[in-house]
Amino acid sequence: MSVSFIDAPIPDDGNLQSVAEGIYWLRMPLPFDLDHINLYLLDDGDHYALIDTGIGTTRVEELWETLLAKLDKGISKVIVTHMHPDHIGMAGYLVEKFRVPLYMSHSEYFVGRALSAGSRGASDWQDDEYLRRCGMSSEYISTASENRKKNKGVGQVIRPIPLQFERLQEGDVLRLGDDNWQVIIGRGHSPEHVCLYNEKREILISGDHVLPGISPNIGVYSTEPNANSLLQYLTTLPQFLNLAENTLVLPSHKQPFHGLHTRVEELLVHHQVHLQNLRQFCRDEKTVEECLPVLFKRELNPHNLFFAIAEALSHLNYLYFADEFSRTVDEQGRFVFKIK
Repeated sequence: MSVSFIDAPIPDDGNLQSVAEGIYWLRMPLPFDLDHINLYLLDDGDHYALIDTGIGTTRVEELWETLLAKLDKGISKVIVTHMHPDHIGMAGYLVEKFRVPLYMSHSEYFVGRALSAGSRGASDWQDDEYLRRCGMSSEYISTASENRKKNKGVGQVIRPIPLQFERLQEGDVLRLGDDNWQVIIGRGHSPEHVCLYNEKREILISGDHVLPGISPNIGVYSTEPNANSLLQYLTTLPQFLNLAENTLVLPSHKQPFHGLHTRVEELLVHHQVHLQNLRQFCRDEKTVEECLPVLFKRELNPHNLFFAIAEALSHLNYLYFADEFSRTVDEQGRFVFKIK
């Protein structure tokens, strides 16, 4: 089965579009090249359960106020797939407004709390070291350091996260209205990403773990520079091949689609192609920055470059921890990778 989008119009920002009985699709804007996030309202009896919340900006709050005024019933629970700002950004606002529980996995909740709180005065020399290890120029590192001092990081687009949450774990069953939703955990894009699967109706809420048309960012960042995120992703992605082939997939970006098995296979091949290209390219020692053109054929703006560096390091770390590559630090403080 090929990947095919459902025959339904894309909703305007803050409006609802039915995608299945009792399930509504809405979009909120993002100030990036990827300019939207999909959210979902699920019938939960006298209320709706909400999946993800949008980024914490004034514009999104205005859209929520407009949408909530139109809804025929309130929200019973806020379910967040993972801690990235476009997913958790408005969770605190909505939990506070409706005085309802927040549902997340353990790791996502506490990583979200930590990142939104910022450095709290801790030195950022390790952020600079991370960029140096990745082979970025002194000018780039200096600019990045200045930018960190000017803004408050992701905390500025995440409303205060509630001090209490309900933990979602692998294999849990969440009852929403008349439906049972099984919790499936994916890793690599984020620490403990929650997906929800309705076996009876063959519907998967995939968050960012399975996306159509684009690959989720699988990155290694300064907070854990020796992470093996790609191994985690490639380990947790194949389990979705065990779900029904005709599953309706409700992703966080692009459009709802059918063709889950095909898309999972495409994503697996996508990363294997990247790994093979790096094996060919790193016959001689290469830095992370030197590997970027091998993985990304388009021009990278400063925002995209941040994620591209992390994605390149995740692939190189994968090969290093698989004992296919050597990794040393040169006299300039840069990681250099080479096939063994």
